[in-house]
Amino acid sequence: MTAEQATGPQISTEHPGIADLFAVLAYGEVSAFYRLAEEAQQAPSLRGRVAVAKMAASELSHFTMLEKAIAERGGDALSAMEPFVAAIDDYHAATNPSTWGESLVKFYVADGLAADFYAEIASALPKKVAAIVREVLESTASSEFVIEEVRALVENDTAERDRLVLWGRRLLGEAVTQAQMIMAQRMELTELLISATGDLNNIVRLFDRMESAHSERMVTLGLG
Repeated sequence: MTAEQATGPQISTEHPGIADLFAVLAYGEVSAFYRLAEEAQQAPSLRGRVAVAKMAASELSHFTMLEKAIAERGGDALSAMEPFVAAIDDYHAATNPSTWGESLVKFYVADGLAADFYAEIASALPKKVAAIVREVLESTASSEFVIEEVRALVENDTAERDRLVLWGRRLLGEAVTQAQMIMAQRMELTELLISATGDLNNIVRLFDRMESAHSERMVTLGLG
């Protein structure tokens, strides 16, 4: 059974993997906040700086929500996030944008990949947990700004388009690699994913669906 086929919560609210899920999401939000704050400096316009600032504010708001959820389970957010710092920091180090166009694609694609990965299991989670996960992964209104900006950049520039297509592939590869590393290191989170998807084969298919969704997003950006 896949998460899509689940008819109701299949996982106990006491499953230890839920704490890990909240923690990895929380550090992802903190990391995204600082990434966005830094990359906003590359924005060539006030419109761009404001849009990225709104994205950063959204990430910080999501972190606060996750911090509260971790505390309600008797945990400490700082301690809970620690096991995930290296993998997430490595991902951002390996995908550090060098141009405004690369930043834009990363805003849109990387957040989408994370949403695809975690949203897959949401329907198998207890309702309260699922609601938190879905709210944290919800796209911001600024995504429309990113689409418009990237399309404008590549509309009459084939070289830039080809370069950003390759950049998108790199983002996908690095995201999958780091997700697999996290799963290999955190058995509680892996067990949660197996419980939600049914078995390891369904986790493999999850990555296949992530790749398909990634391709659709690249098309939306004018990079398909």
